[in-house]
Amino acid sequence: MIGSAAPPAPGPAAGLRADVRLRRGGLDLDVRLEVPAGQVLAVLGPNGAGKTTLLRAVAGLAELDAGSVVVRGEVWDAPREGVSVPPAERAVGLVFQDYRLFPHLSVLDNVAFAARARGAGRAESRRRAGVVLERLDLRDMAARRPAELSGGQAQRVALARALAAEPSILLLDEPMSALDARTRVEIRGVLRDVLSRFDGPTVLVVHDPLEAMILADRILVVEDGRAVQSGTPSEVARRPATEYVARLVGLNLYRGTLVEARSHRVELAGGGSLVAAGGGPEDIDVATLGAGASVLVAVRPMSIAVHTREPEHGSVRNVWVGRVVGMDLLADRVRLSVDGEIDAAVDITAAAMTDLGLAEGAPVWLSVKATDVVAYAAP
Repeated sequence: MIGSAAPPAPGPAAGLRADVRLRRGGLDLDVRLEVPAGQVLAVLGPNGAGKTTLLRAVAGLAELDAGSVVVRGEVWDAPREGVSVPPAERAVGLVFQDYRLFPHLSVLDNVAFAARARGAGRAESRRRAGVVLERLDLRDMAARRPAELSGGQAQRVALARALAAEPSILLLDEPMSALDARTRVEIRGVLRDVLSRFDGPTVLVVHDPLEAMILADRILVVEDGRAVQSGTPSEVARRPATEYVARLVGLNLYRGTLVEARSHRVELAGGGSLVAAGGGPEDIDVATLGAGASVLVAVRPMSIAVHTREPEHGSVRNVWVGRVVGMDLLADRVRLSVDGEIDAAVDITAAAMTDLGLAEGAPVWLSVKATDVVAYAAP
């Protein structure tokens, strides 16, 4: 949740409530978030946005300049009050993208280390480790060293170590970034099962929007050290607030001004105009905003039709001229980059591209139905 600058008050139902403000080098991080117990917040953002620093601040590995961190009602950080719980004393389960397993220890002792570090005895630590290894189907690997593990197995061991500490909160920093595509699918299923059973708050830093959509209850988008959008996966996917988010979810996004509320016509900041009549009552509110309102307009690349001559309008109410400036193969389709009065990414089949005789530099007409154009208030 993006909130005010007031530090969050302790509360047992809060899960995680954090107001993270710090400067490190060229990064000025100022982000507030709230994650209820039992829920998963995915943090998305470009490289250098501050995602990992945000995670490290909650773990106590990056010192706050101001703000606070409260986990399950316990204040971990409050610089103004002189409160700063050392990282080793925070009940955190932390999983790094490079796993950071101890190469000289067995899988069992790697997992047991978490509980040992928090004061549990050797026998108790190994008992807890055995329970978690069983749960993650790693029991047969207990005697192996990290060098004998595959990437997926090592990631499950790192996750097991985080859980064996019986943490109040889980912090996962791009846990699948080092895995190949097939292993990612496997670990994604394991992770989804683990997170569904964990009763504390989880913060998951990811760079893949699909992982965020599958694993998270809510998504927080961070750009340049600031939270720019927050919502459920569906809300973020359907109503991107920035060009970065739009690219992540595969939409064309335009900023503009509503010039005719009755007809839903939007004058775009980059030139041209679109009539937006798409979505349901929860998607389009331009009719209630009034002329002059700032809006965002989203269009799916697959909703845009390509023509080699001006099309008959019919039910299509948005038509403009462009030129193909790029062509990329994306699995089962071709992504066209078209420059024109309205620049657009357009998805067509390879067969359609051949039938139309398209090549880079080719002039085209683009069209999209008003019902496929969604407009909403700009944040």
